[in-house]
Amino acid sequence: MKRSEFLQVLSRGHHQGLFVALRLRRATSASAADARRAFVEFWQTEGRQHFRLEEELLLPAYARHRPADEPAAVRVLIEHVDLRRRAAELEAGGSPSLTDVHELGDRLEQHIRHEERVLFPAIEAALPDAELSELTRALEQAEKAPPRHLSTSDT
Repeated sequence: MKRSEFLQVLSRGHHQGLFVALRLRRATSASAADARRAFVEFWQTEGRQHFRLEEELLLPAYARHRPADEPAAVRVLIEHVDLRRRAAELEAGGSPSLTDVHELGDRLEQHIRHEERVLFPAIEAALPDAELSELTRALEQAEKAPPRHLSTSDT
């Protein structure tokens, strides 16, 4: 789906996520370890920061115009919790079954597709252009900043 200029910074991040999701979904017993490593690398270099940008900038901007419990936004937050848990398990050296690897790929892909097809169009429709422009500037600026890593004492 062609994304307006306002949310392209987040849509670009989704491209790599979809590639990693495909690797996870297509993993065999021989390639599962490489697919898991690719996911962890993606998570550490892009995914974690991407989720943070959505949670700290995108969703609060949307909540100024729509109810905070809007189903599309709630789904994103629930999926972020689930994907974070799975990433933490893999970072800790977990070795999920091949079924779990495929499920992670499915969940990641479905999450990204939901954002692209449902959430982002809703945000673009809800926010005035001036606010979308300001949000875009904030997202671009935050994307350039070095990622901050939270510890459990920060949450």
